[in-house]
Amino acid sequence: MIAKLTGILDDTGPDWAVIDVGGVGYLVQCSAKTLSHLGIRGDRVVVHTEMQVSETDQRLIGFTSAGERAWFRLLTAVQGVGSKVALAILSALSVEELQRACAQGDAAMVARANGVGPKLASRIVNELKDKAGGLAGYTSPVGMGGESFAPPPGNAAADAVSALQNLGFKPMVASSAVAAAVKELGEDAGLNDLVRVALKRAAG
Repeated sequence: MIAKLTGILDDTGPDWAVIDVGGVGYLVQCSAKTLSHLGIRGDRVVVHTEMQVSETDQRLIGFTSAGERAWFRLLTAVQGVGSKVALAILSALSVEELQRACAQGDAAMVARANGVGPKLASRIVNELKDKAGGLAGYTSPVGMGGESFAPPPGNAAADAVSALQNLGFKPMVASSAVAAAVKELGEDAGLNDLVRVALKRAAG
């Protein structure tokens, strides 16, 4: 599975971009916000990706951050939300706005996205409200480019953030420390290693 592309921005369209990686052009579908952050043709870019495979199609979805990708996964887990609708929501709302809308049950904000009616917007905020609450305050800078850190609920990074908060660290401090630990150890790092490194970061 392709999880990330690092290469040159070769071309863009209304909802897609072509990333040249070693002479191979990867077509990725993107939200409007992702496209606006990629820059201009010839720029070096890093795109987090989600691969979707069906009987008749396979496609790559591109994101500027792992946090945006995590929210895409949460959105597409809601009945009635496919990749097109999820990208429309991520085009209309930033990760922070989407977090806030779900946590506060603000269906009207989600309904601002093209193709999202009041009933679907209500279903989205109702199903994701608890998960958004678990992610609240977990968005912080990671590395260059202003990437946001929003680990999906239940994974090691989210558990590590929770562990640091239980030890008395403020949410933003815990999130920043775990984000640094993930960057150092990789996204597949286990909970114990993440907590160990994050504690050093938070205490330092």
